Amino acid sequence: MADLHVHFDRPLTADEAAVLKPLLSPAIALSAGADAPADATILISGRPTREQLAAAPGLRAVVIPWAGLPGETRDLLADFPGVAVHNLHHNAAPVAELALMLLLAAAKFALRYDRALRAGDWRPRYERATPALLLDGKTALILGYGAIGRRVAAACRALGMTTLATRRRLSAPAMDEGTLVHPPAALADLLPRAEALIICLPHTPRTDGLLGAAELGLLPSHSVLVNIGRGRIVDEAALYAALRDGRLRAAGLDVWYSYPPDEAARAAWPPSAYPFHELDNVIMSPHRGGAADETARLRMTALAAMLNDAARGREMGNRVDVEVGY
Repeated sequence: MADLHVHFDRPLTADEAAVLKPLLSPAIALSAGADAPADATILISGRPTREQLAAAPGLRAVVIPWAGLPGETRDLLADFPGVAVHNLHHNAAPVAELALMLLLAAAKFALRYDRALRAGDWRPRYERATPALLLDGKTALILGYGAIGRRVAAACRALGMTTLATRRRLSAPAMDEGTLVHPPAALADLLPRAEALIICLPHTPRTDGLLGAAELGLLPSHSVLVNIGRGRIVDEAALYAALRDGRLRAAGLDVWYSYPPDEAARAAWPPSAYPFHELDNVIMSPHRGGAADETARLRMTALAAMLNDAARGREMGNRVDVEVGY
């Protein structure tokens, strides 16, 4: 008989099952569906319902199959203090790659030149002045030095950049693999040094509106901002104004302020109340940072390792502090 009953809130795809099942310990039983069985011990769900949590008295943990904790899920889980919450960090590589793509595309104004040449316009090649920013020798500040932030820092160092970072669980600056990591309280002192600001933070009550007009005003005027964390970490109006008025040189954004409420709205839904799409110094991406041709394999491999730890009596990794939000 299985010692661990793992329930998914949706059926696995054929590709997911083909990766996951051969990797699992025989002590693990799987089930799937909207209704959680009474004997479930671990629930795999991005947005569990109160009914699912209450249906399984022996539930020990919820695994959110991505990084982060949605606000409504955080509020719900506060009523179930005996249920641990864990994230999967399988998407660190593709998200870090997207951050690097956004940084380079924004710093080099790639879309402006692409758009011109598609129209047969070669004039940008002969312009004496260029808005493109040389990254070599510049300083990158990474907010959130976790699995994604570490990869971003390594990529920036490979470009010849000096890397600084902030991390929540830190009381004093410390060097980590070539990156000087600071406590979050040092943010105001670090922003004037950040010629590239790369946001890898989750959205929590503490990070909501972390960067407003005052904070953006501390950045050097030639700075590039990249956000692959969550949109509302940066004040929407302040970000638009800084980009429109040239106080920020450019931005690459994968996370937004407004999302389609249903499938019917997906074909025509503005991501912001402000016309970022009219600015040629902004690279826009529809929150696809974790998407890659191998995402399903990465997710299921990471999940199998976590579940096997639980089946063997070990503590599962990536535990979330529900009170803090990550």
